[in-house]
This record gives sequence, structure tokens and C-alpha cells, in this order.
Amino acid sequence: MTGAGGVPSEAGAAVGRRIGIGLMYGLWRPRVLGAWRVPSAGPVILAVNHSHGIDGPMVMGTAPRPVHFLIKKEAFVGPLDPFLRGIGQLKVDRSAADRKAITDALGVLAQGGVLGIFPEGTRGEGDFASLRAGLAYFAVRSGAPVVPVAVLGGKDRRSRLSPAVPPLRARIDVVFGDAFEAGDGSGRRTRKALDEATVRIQERLTAHLAEARRLTGR
Repeated sequence: MTGAGGVPSEAGAAVGRRIGIGLMYGLWRPRVLGAWRVPSAGPVILAVNHSHGIDGPMVMGTAPRPVHFLIKKEAFVGPLDPFLRGIGQLKVDRSAADRKAITDALGVLAQGGVLGIFPEGTRGEGDFASLRAGLAYFAVRSGAPVVPVAVLGGKDRRSRLSPAVPPLRARIDVVFGDAFEAGDGSGRRTRKALDEATVRIQERLTAHLAEARRLTGR
């Protein structure tokens, strides 16, 4: 489902949010902290740590607004391709500069939507230790504030379904942080400005993760 200019529509993402609410609250036990920190209108980037296979759907189902996630192209296989497109998600080729994904993501922000990004790129420890420059580019280029999101829990016991997902009915904490500006206010998009923005973002995300762990005891 796409809107003007081929940009994924808010209506599609709203459907995805309703599906996420049903699945995430039906299969696990989310506890949401700080959702009020997400601006109620205007462009926003959610920067999410990535340690579970359900981090994206979990944020889609717990965020107060519909979210368009940048998702690796490998996930768009078979019937999942039209489904993910239909609920407003964005396919990205992580092996190269994917111009269409960049254009679509900037289009979401230009229309005042919410863009979800896993700045670590791939699923791992989920500790924001290694960030890609893509998040800084989108934040500086669009001027959208960044909201850090920590998804924690579900690793204390092994899942019978898959090692990539938490055990069913496990408690999952989703902690939203304070919105911040990634740029220095100059509007510069030089390599140096993006590198500085990446460092600034990593410091804020790492600090939020530490605070989220303190709040939840994870």
C-alpha cells in the first residue's frame, strides 16, 4: 500500500500497527515505558537496538504511532513480500547504497511519518556498540528528531520456537527515550558532519540503553 509518489502509506503502516498489537500482546507480555516521549506529530526516527527476531514487530505493536521500518531485502520472500509492502515497510539492500530505500525513507519523513531503523544493521548483542552511518544521514538530511528505543528481555530461557525469538509469554520491556537532534544545528551534510552526528547518536543511544537496563533490571 503506497501513498503519493510511491511512498509507503500511513494507512498501510496503521494496519501493520494493529497486527503488531494483536500478535505481540497475544504471544508475549510487553511492558512499555516512556511511549509518551514519541512526538505526537511530525517526522520522527525510532532508533531500535536489535537482539531479537521480533524487535521490529514489537516496536510496531507498542509505539504510539504507525512505524515504517527499513527491513533487509532478504525478509521480502514469497508471500511476505506483498504483506510487508502492504503494511508500509521498506525493503533495503544492505550490501550497497540502495537509492530507492533512501528515497522511500526520506519520503516517509517528508510526509511527517515515523521511520524505524536498526542502526546496528544486523541482529546481534543489541548494545548499540557498532552503528552504521545511515541513521545519521536520515536524521541530518530530514531534520527529524531521533527517539532511542531499547527492547529488552526474553533471553533468560531458551525459546522452543527459535533461538531468534523470546519464549512465548516472556516479559519484554520496550523503553522509549527522550527525542534529540542528531545534527549540530548547522544543517551541514558533509562527511565530517555525518561522522560527528554518528558519534553523537551513539553516545545518546548507549546512554539510553544503560538507563533502560537500570529501570527494568535487565
